[in-house]
Amino acid sequence: MSPDRLPDIRQDVEVADEVAGRTVPRLYGVARREPLHTMLTEAIGAAGGRVLVATPATVAPFYFGVAGPADDRFGLVVYPFTANQKVTNKRPVDEHRFQIRYGAEETWRGDHRLHHDVAQVDTTLVLGVHVARRVFVGVDPLLYDPLPMGISFEFKEADVAEAARTGWHVYERVTRAGQVRAARVLESDETVVIFKPDRLLDYVRLQREAVELGYDSPLRFVTAAHLPSRRAAPAPIVLHHLEQTLNLTSQEILNIIAERHRLGVALKGGAAEYKLEQSLRADPRWSEVMVLDKDAQPDFSVVPVGGDSFTIECKNCSPKRYENGDFRVEVQKTRPSAGDPAGRYYRVDQFDVVAACLFAPTKEWRFVFKATRRLTRHPNFPDRVAPMQRVDSTWTNDLTVAVAEARAH
Repeated sequence: MSPDRLPDIRQDVEVADEVAGRTVPRLYGVARREPLHTMLTEAIGAAGGRVLVATPATVAPFYFGVAGPADDRFGLVVYPFTANQKVTNKRPVDEHRFQIRYGAEETWRGDHRLHHDVAQVDTTLVLGVHVARRVFVGVDPLLYDPLPMGISFEFKEADVAEAARTGWHVYERVTRAGQVRAARVLESDETVVIFKPDRLLDYVRLQREAVELGYDSPLRFVTAAHLPSRRAAPAPIVLHHLEQTLNLTSQEILNIIAERHRLGVALKGGAAEYKLEQSLRADPRWSEVMVLDKDAQPDFSVVPVGGDSFTIECKNCSPKRYENGDFRVEVQKTRPSAGDPAGRYYRVDQFDVVAACLFAPTKEWRFVFKATRRLTRHPNFPDRVAPMQRVDSTWTNDLTVAVAEARAH
């Protein structure tokens, strides 16, 4: 993105140029965003950074070239949206909100993909900017790509107050369809971080790590909840925060990284896959355990003693449960396939068994299993699995039971 050209843009512009795989995002002419721009500029300074270059408040996304506290240099591509609290008919009085929109409604059709830097020099942020309460609302850019124009994001006064009190508040919400517009997916958990301006660069650190290691919502939640402030005093225990978050030693983490080259996908559930692999190899019922670390393949192929092989897909459960105590697990791909509305959903025949890891909600390395053919189907695509699955009494601790159900006719 070239800062020199942005001040002359007065309307939506889509730039398709690509250099070394890096594409320039669609640019939007915006109005009345000066307070948002100012708050972001001040936040970079409050977090210990320096703004080296910045694009104007009349064009979104905002671009900031930043020198960090250690004089490290990086870029921020920020999609800002105005957050506020207004009394609205038939809405809760304690509700705050921001709307994802640029331009008039007639311009919302078309391509609204976000900027993602394959070189990981620039970090993309999607933020609600609540100037009145001096907090930012950070959401996962992956879930908002392409930008779902017209969608409102609601959050509660209790969450804003907690962020104002502590400076850093992490919670999980469930995406559901609204009364007017459909949700981005059927149902999906998403991790939200509300934070004060002096934690902005800590949030950037979280987002960079999440992109590099391919975190799904459960791992994003656990990592964000335990992320220490870079400005905080050094902790007496010098464990790396990943060791604390995942309850693994540094050597185990290094083994995971060394054995799985496809970090964007493998480390999304890498710790769970590593623990499941250990459990499978220690079980004398399985004569062979193979890790399938390739695109469009399940995580494991397992051969029973004297039997035929079967495949397993490993997923992390959400740290939050349903109201009755059931766990929930998201069973869908990280990214959709271009031009395929069902591309993000798994086919029923894509693997035999799903292994749901219970570490995030229980802090114990335990797994439960279910035959894929018995999972809830997607209501619009009968040959696909619904993205959100309830982990109830139909799941089993015994993998052999799930395998038998997968092979039953």
